[in-house]
Amino acid sequence: MNRQSSANNEIPRWLLDSLSTAVVVLDRRFQVALMNSAAENLFSVSFRQCRGLPLAHLAEGTDMLMVGLRRCLATGHPYTERELPLTVPGEHAITVDCTVSPVSEREAQDRLVMEIRQVDRQLKLNREEHLIAQHNNTRMLLRNLAHEIKNPLGGLRGAAQLLEHELELEELKEYTQVIIGEADRLRNLVDRMLGPSHPPSYVEVNIHQILERVRTLVLAESGDGLEIQQDYDPSIPDMRGDSDQLIQAVLNIVRNAVQALEGRGMISLRTRIERHYTIGPACHRLVARVDIIDNGPGIPDDQRHVIFFPMISGRASGTGLGLSIAQILIHQHGGLIECQSRPGETIFTLLLPLEKVDE
Repeated sequence: MNRQSSANNEIPRWLLDSLSTAVVVLDRRFQVALMNSAAENLFSVSFRQCRGLPLAHLAEGTDMLMVGLRRCLATGHPYTERELPLTVPGEHAITVDCTVSPVSEREAQDRLVMEIRQVDRQLKLNREEHLIAQHNNTRMLLRNLAHEIKNPLGGLRGAAQLLEHELELEELKEYTQVIIGEADRLRNLVDRMLGPSHPPSYVEVNIHQILERVRTLVLAESGDGLEIQQDYDPSIPDMRGDSDQLIQAVLNIVRNAVQALEGRGMISLRTRIERHYTIGPACHRLVARVDIIDNGPGIPDDQRHVIFFPMISGRASGTGLGLSIAQILIHQHGGLIECQSRPGETIFTLLLPLEKVDE
């Protein structure tokens, strides 16, 4: 009888370990009674280390669950918490969906089963797919807009030139020169909105040389109130890319940070390597991650989702083209730019695949 009971006790653990979903069983005091391998991986802790410890030992942020856990235990009804932010050991932030169910078996009454699914990956994929779709739609809109604007501009400029030849008084020709000059300015503005007119010229480039070039340029432009720190991962290999276009993309973002800081503050340039990293629908073996961080006031919530649109600027004197063009240039290299911002910290992240690009 004891042997059979022992065998039955082992079966749940074997079954739980076969699941990809993290499962944690809690007793009536909300202490860890059992957890499977997926949960050990999610929380970076072994069951042996946390057995009998409170749920809060697994991660910071679980206190938000306690009201629901108590209600679930008292009523016997399941409880679900979606997109719950947690911080696991090592100060690593994750987002999870958590479903809590009471155990109905008499032998295990007053226990709760937590099914925990990490949703960061799906949220990240959705966010990146939205950015890529946003970029493609913007490019198509701009091309159509450029066609509609440049054709009449060409006719306007040509008519002004013909009129200038017919005029005898030099003071009247000043007006035609204004028309020609404004037509040229608008044409150049449209060309800038479309981004580079030539395809990338791929050569072997070192991302840190590009960052140092930008750092030197920006420090030369700025006063003594600006500091730019370096935090580089020397293991990042060279990649194939267009050096000029990558410099322009990084320069646009760093200059944007300088303007947000009004020339006084801290900018950090940080590089890391990401392995088996997904950008949109494609998974890349190696990706260079470049974080451009400033300690400025942050981006207002109502502007954060449109900062990569052309002609959108938070400054009266801004053209709203710098970030849009940077996104275009990085996208041409198979990458993507993301942004996170809160007061005191804004992070623009450039993701660049390191495998050979199509030329």
